[in-house]
Amino acid sequence: MIKTYLKALRLPFLAGSIIPLITAAAFAFHRGSFSLLPLVVAIIGVGALHLGSNLINDYYDSKGSDPINIRFTAFSGGSRVIQENELHPNTILALSIVFFSIGIACGLWFTLWGRPYVLLIGLSGLLAGWAYSSPPFSLMSHGLGETLIFFAFGPLITLGTYYVITNNLSWPAFVLGIPNGFLIMAVIWINQFPDYQADKKANKKNLVVRLGLSKARYVYSLMMLLPFVIIILLIYSIELPFLVLFSLGAFFLASRAIQILWREYLSFQAIIPAQALTIQTLICMGLLVSGSLFISKIIGV
Repeated sequence: MIKTYLKALRLPFLAGSIIPLITAAAFAFHRGSFSLLPLVVAIIGVGALHLGSNLINDYYDSKGSDPINIRFTAFSGGSRVIQENELHPNTILALSIVFFSIGIACGLWFTLWGRPYVLLIGLSGLLAGWAYSSPPFSLMSHGLGETLIFFAFGPLITLGTYYVITNNLSWPAFVLGIPNGFLIMAVIWINQFPDYQADKKANKKNLVVRLGLSKARYVYSLMMLLPFVIIILLIYSIELPFLVLFSLGAFFLASRAIQILWREYLSFQAIIPAQALTIQTLICMGLLVSGSLFISKIIGV
């Protein structure tokens, strides 16, 4: 039973929210401000909101595209716990409410601790997680979900994490989340390729459905390449240390993912390695940026 609940949570996808959080914490450390307690509470709060979003997405997709989706992979098509009768839809809905409540509780703690703007930032994240899947918004079905994901899992997390650690709303902390925003968009984007037929039949008009698979390859490639350009720009615009250039090492993973998708985009099984490489690019780049910020502060460069 525990295994079933863990499957429903889709824990590996937490990388999409925890990586920018770690990056923002490393940025705060690099700028001479760090505190462990707010970081831990932020991880719990952001993680809870992310898990709540995963669950509510499964709940509403169980009424839409998931039941007719026969091209699901380990990375796309939802957790399948509802389709395989492992958990009732109402259980998934209840779990999502529990995790959203945990996220709200963390936001209230920060407010009482003297970080009042965290409620605005946190509620924006909560609304994003809810509106992505849930009616009457269902932004994922109207071609707006990808942009929402960009902000919710990129600049919003880095800004919020930096704020709760330093008590300072920082524009550099906001733009620091842009590379991760594009990469998490790329994760969502490539995962919509196997779902294309089911999404189209269910009238789930995300941008991949609207563009078609062939044209959507170009957008995916751009999403995977832009983070590397932006990192170079950020080194100069917000004065990141030059050690951050080591994060460009993740380009090998990104280029391989692009090559696979470009060639195999019509085969949902053949692009599975590209799905994995997309997530690996996000993790690798984020950890290299974070590590570079941390090390540069330690050694004073």
